[in-house]
Order: sequence, then structure tokens, then C-alpha cells
Amino acid sequence: MKKLDATNRLILKILQKDGSTTNTELSRQLGLSPASTLERVKKLEKNGFIRKYTVLVDPEKVGKTFTAFIEITMTDHSAPALELFLEAVKEIPEILECHHVAGDKDYILKVITDDIKAYEHLAMDKLAHIPHIGRINTMIVISSKKQNCSIPL
Repeated sequence: MKKLDATNRLILKILQKDGSTTNTELSRQLGLSPASTLERVKKLEKNGFIRKYTVLVDPEKVGKTFTAFIEITMTDHSAPALELFLEAVKEIPEILECHHVAGDKDYILKVITDDIKAYEHLAMDKLAHIPHIGRINTMIVISSKKQNCSIPL
């Protein structure tokens, strides 16, 4: 499965909007049998179009009121140094996203913590101890006007 037909695109659109849509409801919306729908979904999963299912949690309701983006500039760009950095980042649960970027910065991280004090702990006790980080620049999120995790299809 290299290309998506219109039905598979529709499946992805529906599941991106609500990943808890049942196979019965999905098949009803598609006008296909439940067995045919399930087979299509399984193929999309098997071929990596659907990576996983997840739940979006309201950060404030669980006490996570501080969000920031962190620009990282590395001092060493060798493969071992970058691998070390990425392995360390994977172990820090407050880091939600890590993007390797072009330009004068090397990585942009999206982090979420309880508050500014917890962010300070993250920056000083976790990030600052990762080898080969030369510069850390933090941009604090004041408010979020758009958040979307659906890919336009």
C-alpha cells in the first residue's frame, strides 16, 4: 500500500478527528461492511499510516500549566554526540516533542511542566547535564490559540 485511495483518506480523516470511533460507526460513515472497514484499518496500521492511537489530555486539568519551546544549539555535531543528546531527550517525560531543525539552532523542544519552578528543575537538573549542549534558549508560551494534531489529507 503505497498510495491512499479516497476511502483510506476518509478513514484517516475520521480517525484523526476521533480515534475512539468504533469500527461499526466507521463502516456506517464509509458505507462499507464492518469486515471490509476493519481490513482497511488493519492495513493502514500494518503499513505505518496509523502509528498509534492516543488520548489528548487537557494540561491544565492535570496541573500542567507551564509550556515552553526550547531552542538547543549543540557544540558537537558528530553522530555519537547527537545520538547521546537524542537518547537523553527520550528519557525526559516533560519533553513532548523534539525537532531537528535547519538554521542557527539545532533542535527545538516542546516541554510542559507544572509551573516555572518545575521548568527550572528541568532546565538546570536535566537539560544542562546533557553533554554537548552549547546554548539553551527558552520561549515561554503565554497562551495557545491553535493546537491541532490532525494532518490535512
